[in-house]
Amino acid sequence: MPRKSWREALATYANPATLALLLLGFAAGLPYMLVFSTLSVWLREAGVARETIGFASLIGLAYAFKWVWAPMLDQWRLPLLGKLGRRRSWLVLSQVLVAIGLIGMAYYDPQTHLSSLIALAVLVAFASATQDIAVDAYRLEILGDEHQAALAAAYMTGYRVAALLATAGALYFAEGFGSTAKNYQFSAWTGTYMLFALLMLPGLLTSIWMREPPAPPHINVAPPKHGFFHQLLAISAVIVLIIAVPTMFIQFYQSDLVPMLLGDVSMQELLYNDRAFLRAMLYSTLACVCASGLFWGGLAPVLKTAAARYGFFHQLLSVLLLIILLIAIPAMVTQFYESDLMLLLQGQVSLQDLLYYDRAFLRALLYTLLTSLSISSLFWGGMAPVLTPINDFIVRYRWQALLLLSLIATYRLSDTVMGVMANVFYIDQGFTKEQIASVSKVFGLVMTLLGAGVGGLLIVRFGIMPILLIGATASAATNLMFMLLVGMGPHLNMLIVTISCDNFSAGLATSAFVAYLSSLTNLKFSATQYALLSSIMLLLPRLIGGYSGVMVESLGYAHFFLATALMGIPTLLLIIIQWRRDKRQARPETTPPAVEQV
Repeated sequence: MPRKSWREALATYANPATLALLLLGFAAGLPYMLVFSTLSVWLREAGVARETIGFASLIGLAYAFKWVWAPMLDQWRLPLLGKLGRRRSWLVLSQVLVAIGLIGMAYYDPQTHLSSLIALAVLVAFASATQDIAVDAYRLEILGDEHQAALAAAYMTGYRVAALLATAGALYFAEGFGSTAKNYQFSAWTGTYMLFALLMLPGLLTSIWMREPPAPPHINVAPPKHGFFHQLLAISAVIVLIIAVPTMFIQFYQSDLVPMLLGDVSMQELLYNDRAFLRAMLYSTLACVCASGLFWGGLAPVLKTAAARYGFFHQLLSVLLLIILLIAIPAMVTQFYESDLMLLLQGQVSLQDLLYYDRAFLRALLYTLLTSLSISSLFWGGMAPVLTPINDFIVRYRWQALLLLSLIATYRLSDTVMGVMANVFYIDQGFTKEQIASVSKVFGLVMTLLGAGVGGLLIVRFGIMPILLIGATASAATNLMFMLLVGMGPHLNMLIVTISCDNFSAGLATSAFVAYLSSLTNLKFSATQYALLSSIMLLLPRLIGGYSGVMVESLGYAHFFLATALMGIPTLLLIIIQWRRDKRQARPETTPPAVEQV
């Protein structure tokens, strides 16, 4: 990317797309916090058990797996709303669903309708994750690589402001409306969530007002072969099958079917008194009716593959298959481990006992069946839509893809692993909650946004790779400042300096990294590839971050911060290698001038 003047760099923030990303970032930050930290406070204040609140946090899987259904946003323009364009139609749909979900949550008290509240929170999470995919795709397509850092900085600003408002602001509103830990008032939370549903309006108006980015010419938006109602019937049948088959096995296992086969219970008692058996029969009927569609062509829209393009419901089927595969494999291994399979192999238990009495073994067989069915789809093309964008990335970069993925996986390793224990460190150092909140949350937010803005400016001025290197170096080096703070006790001024440098470098690094990821994506699969790459970015840091507490216990805080700083060295080497490769590829080939023959 060629360097530009300071005036041209500043002009990138004056683009209307920058304002659009600011407002879209605000719309993206609101629901994320409202279905996580704020919802947890609401549930706890209403007296919901900690275990239940912990299970409710699994709503976050919607964000963790958002890359799975991202191909649908790349390849399909929605009916009716499609007049707005491929990107804006998905944005409007997701934002409307978020607002509807928040309004619905406002009318369900967790003390009396907890399951309904959680169901609506799941809807908000999936709609919010879809909005994130659409916003990232819009940002990638609306302007070129040289503007991506400025757009990312604007998006981050809106997102962080909304996140602060949806956490501290929401708690302030709920308490102001009359609900406290000692005096729970459902009406106060109703007013709070209704207010935040209304705050989705600026993002919705922005999606309607902004221009649609030009679609790549190879994107196929032709209508599918099968009619709308045929497609709707087919996808409904597939969803029912996915739900009915495992539930059928579970209900049969929980029923008295085995005692009936052994003669201990009559068939009449089973039909009249065993609700689990009746539910199993219901799910068996549903499964048979839906599976019969395989023979009369009712499932053709979701089962028929095409070599050049994929219909909406083929993509949806591939998404469902991949989700099942990602859940079924670890669950299968876990259930086999918890079963008595080893006792069977050692001859201490019979296979009949295992099949009749070992629920973990039966669950393991169920997950094995689901895994086998999902893997088998690889051979008839069922998962082609979600695998094509991944294959495109590997084909474009070949062996260099390994270098790029290593860089992506380790770029945020240093500061993410350190950040897991940051708040714990502040408490152990003796800082008060008020000091931590004012310095790390409010003041730290300002420094993060400032770093992101400066990063966007510098990238336009000097290019992506130099700022990417500076951001990675600063993110690792600021961990050494935390090491200095260890021996100083609750030194407030040093805490301010440390958090200022750390958050500024984090904002700078994030801005550069978003711009770099954007430059790697193929616009044909912009939503899918960016969602996938950003997920890879957090995978390794989150896994290692899970052991950060163990590292602190064994190393102590000083050596822990030193170790996290050293984790940034491989990233610096990878950036330098990639930078040199980019320079060699960008260098024009020179050929000697031709010599005239006399």
